[in-house]
Amino acid sequence: MNIDEYKEELLKISNDKDRVSFVQKFFFNGTPFVFKDRDHEYYDFSKKIADNFNIQYNDVNIVGSSRFGFSPYKFTEFSYESDIDVTLCNENLFDQFFELISDYTYKIRYREILLRKDQYNRYVKFVKYFSTGWMRPDLLPSNTTEFKEIREQWDNFFKTMSYGNSEVGNYKVKAGLFKNQSFAEKYYKSSINQLQKTIIN
Repeated sequence: MNIDEYKEELLKISNDKDRVSFVQKFFFNGTPFVFKDRDHEYYDFSKKIADNFNIQYNDVNIVGSSRFGFSPYKFTEFSYESDIDVTLCNENLFDQFFELISDYTYKIRYREILLRKDQYNRYVKFVKYFSTGWMRPDLLPSNTTEFKEIREQWDNFFKTMSYGNSEVGNYKVKAGLFKNQSFAEKYYKSSINQLQKTIIN
């Protein structure tokens, strides 16, 4: 599928049911562009990530320009400067973070933790994503040792998957975590809805 064909498919969508089907079909189905004709290597790549987080390999998915061969939002071509965007969808893993964030929030409420304005703004931004079922490690609070360690472990692992260190090739690999597949589909469905308005206007 090229950019023009992708836009044509977008314009065919008329309701939420169609949007969900579109997301399932094009965002989460099949082998991504970056692994074209390399299905087995895509499995190996996914399995390494899954094993590290103790989840199933099919909980791991590549989205964005590395899936399509172009950005599904900006319509720019995939290139060597592009990142490999990975989603993990797993409730057990997500709930581990939920427990930590819940405890952290109570400590803020009862002033056991005091935040500077910039730290509070970052925390609020994190919670906005988190409340939609998406955990962004890059926005994790940075003022506790526990969260620092989690973020470092997350970043360090994906460094071992980046720049020629894994089957995907010489690209930076980064990832976010969704509570489950339904929340991931809901997020991308919302993005598609906004994109349609842009194209139509």
